[in-house]
Amino acid sequence: MNSLVFAALAATLMTWFITALGAATVVFFKSPDQTAMNLMLGFASGVMIAASFWSLLQPAIERAEEVSALPAYLVATLGFLMGAAFMWASDKIVTLSRRRAAKEAERSNERLNRIIMLVLSVTLHNIPEGLAVGVAFGALKNGGTPEGLMGAITIAVGIGLQNFPEGAAVSLPLRREGCSRKKSFLIGQASGMVEPLAGLLGAVLVVYVEALLPYALSFAAGAMILVAVHELIPECQANREAKPYFATMGIVSGFAVMMLLDVMLG
Repeated sequence: MNSLVFAALAATLMTWFITALGAATVVFFKSPDQTAMNLMLGFASGVMIAASFWSLLQPAIERAEEVSALPAYLVATLGFLMGAAFMWASDKIVTLSRRRAAKEAERSNERLNRIIMLVLSVTLHNIPEGLAVGVAFGALKNGGTPEGLMGAITIAVGIGLQNFPEGAAVSLPLRREGCSRKKSFLIGQASGMVEPLAGLLGAVLVVYVEALLPYALSFAAGAMILVAVHELIPECQANREAKPYFATMGIVSGFAVMMLLDVMLG
């Protein structure tokens, strides 16, 4: 059991490390290459959409049939909606905070408000991602299958890939706001530190509370789908005039890779 918790911690430390790598771009570039960012975000969103079904929802339904008194379809639906609602609520909190900061900007430090809101939005966004990784590893407690292990690893890799531009999305604007490169990097990588904590929480809950597992798996799926559809896909489609299908093929490729791995190992 403890080994799964440590595995979840290691995986989420990896996702944080990739956030730090993204934040480190502030040392070398004034702005990242938009085409490469679009492809990376598209690939990550494709991986996350595929993983949400094969590695999270499908196991949630199977496990609910074994341990839940409620119908499996109801458990999966409730968990999925709760995950999406959690992300929606997080986004609303950030939006309200931004509006309040905008109203106070005239009588306070506007630059400081922008920095705080930027870091807060990315940090809140990282909580369900860490939970998703922790839940995926915690679900292996009853003798994980090779496809289950690969699914957990793939989720961590997919989230890690999309953390790279997130780290850059924090550090580069901070640099433009006048922060030093060192300070911009430190704040940028710190926004990803919440993922290991959330990953540990997700893994511990799933490992030690059997009845929570179906809900936790579908919760993570709902959170990941909302992140992919509401944030990653629109972001990767920005500035696509020069190569209109470049990011789209990244989405298709990410989905295909995840699907291929699951079918091969299944």
